[in-house]
Amino acid sequence: MTVTHHVRVHASSENLAREDQLAWKIAEVAVDQVEVEQPVVDMIINRIIDNAAVAAASLTRAPIVAARAQAFSHPVSTGGAGANLFGTPLDRRTSPEWAAWANGVAVRELDYHDTFLAAEYSHPGDNIPPILAVAQHTGKDGRALVRGIATGYEIQMDLVRAICLHKHKIDHVAHLGPSAAAGIGTLLGLDVETIYQAVGQALHTTTATRQSRKGEISTWKAHAPAFAGKMAVEAVDRAMRGQTSPAPIYEGEDGVIAWMLDGKDAAYEVPLPAAGEAKRAILDSYTKEHSAEYQAQAWIDLARKLGTANPALRDPANIASIVLHTSHHTHYVIGSGANDPQKYDPTASRETLDHSIPYIFAVALQDGGWHHVDSYTPERAGRPDTVALWHTITTAEDAEWTRRYHSEDPDEKAFGGRVEIRLTDGSTVVDEIAVADAHPLGARPFARENYIAKFRLLAEPVLEPAEIERFLELVQRLPELTAAEVAELSIVAKPGLLDDADAPAGLF
Repeated sequence: MTVTHHVRVHASSENLAREDQLAWKIAEVAVDQVEVEQPVVDMIINRIIDNAAVAAASLTRAPIVAARAQAFSHPVSTGGAGANLFGTPLDRRTSPEWAAWANGVAVRELDYHDTFLAAEYSHPGDNIPPILAVAQHTGKDGRALVRGIATGYEIQMDLVRAICLHKHKIDHVAHLGPSAAAGIGTLLGLDVETIYQAVGQALHTTTATRQSRKGEISTWKAHAPAFAGKMAVEAVDRAMRGQTSPAPIYEGEDGVIAWMLDGKDAAYEVPLPAAGEAKRAILDSYTKEHSAEYQAQAWIDLARKLGTANPALRDPANIASIVLHTSHHTHYVIGSGANDPQKYDPTASRETLDHSIPYIFAVALQDGGWHHVDSYTPERAGRPDTVALWHTITTAEDAEWTRRYHSEDPDEKAFGGRVEIRLTDGSTVVDEIAVADAHPLGARPFARENYIAKFRLLAEPVLEPAEIERFLELVQRLPELTAAEVAELSIVAKPGLLDDADAPAGLF
């Protein structure tokens, strides 16, 4: 049975016992030896496939080239065998924290992997790169890796259920540092004290503002979770060496809650598994069929349906206005409520267009689909008829869609909304969608074959056919893998594809 922990700010004079601190309770979950249930194992395999798919599609993009060059500027550390980087030969390795960094950037760059939205939002698949890197470096087998990843998902998603960060403009990776540290602790079989210290330090070093996701969005959007994963690896290393961390990190009078979140009078109810309770959180998360912000997934599906059924909607000459009635988050973060002129700028960066629902809806309406590359090209964004259609689209907050967005009932929770299209002839088209087609409750829920199909689609341009089959065969045996096989749980690009000779020079 899940236990809900009351978390509030404590004055230093109260001397809050470590055993009563949230970081300690997280560590207790991490050390619980409960077995991982088969549906969770199956979903972990799906998400490793998903991560590899989106990483494959990003291997030659500039942020990944730079991160890979940084990683390979550092030799394998003395404590293990090192870890692999996506795309490079399996015998070429680097230190685990740098593998977590480079692979984390590759996984996040296209904003195309799994998601979980509640009080906060998250991409819990970001836990996989640091946990896998440490597993490879330390020689852990598939069963240990499964247990570590289950913990990472559980902790991040439980924090996301309870503690809102974005309200205070704190980036959501502040929940990722603690979860990755806890997952690594489970992987390595560390004790409660060590994991407690690592969790506290991982949180302390990964709190940053949300400016990385505002205005003209930079390449740091992909680097932020990779940095959190790298910090988690380093925090575990320091904790294993007996080094301590600020405490109470959440509840202290100068801690995260008091000064970065809801303040000294705040209180949160954080759900965590009870002792002996299986870690099932990953089953509540969902992946993306389309390479775009998760709140855009359902809107892409609705737009492609409407444009296919009624091609006249694709011509801006026929459109007077399009209003997307949606949740508070969608309106203010990726909609016109953000008041970001860049969201209507055809010269904006890919990262910015990815966070513009007016742009995304216009392109999906016209094209009848979405492509992770073609839908973002400057030529596509600058097409005059698209720009004209794009500028007819606004969003509006709708109280009912906001309520459903925050609902804790999975059958009611929704990430879409209602579209009202007013045509120039005075007629209207009205339709709505609650969840994306690929969502567990959607029209076409993603199953193993869909994850594999997504991997093949994204990997075929960059991996040899034999490499695609090698990886898929290996990952689907995950719980049975030996340490030597876990060390090969990566993807190798076609010969000559990755020419790092042109990688930008830096300090290292």
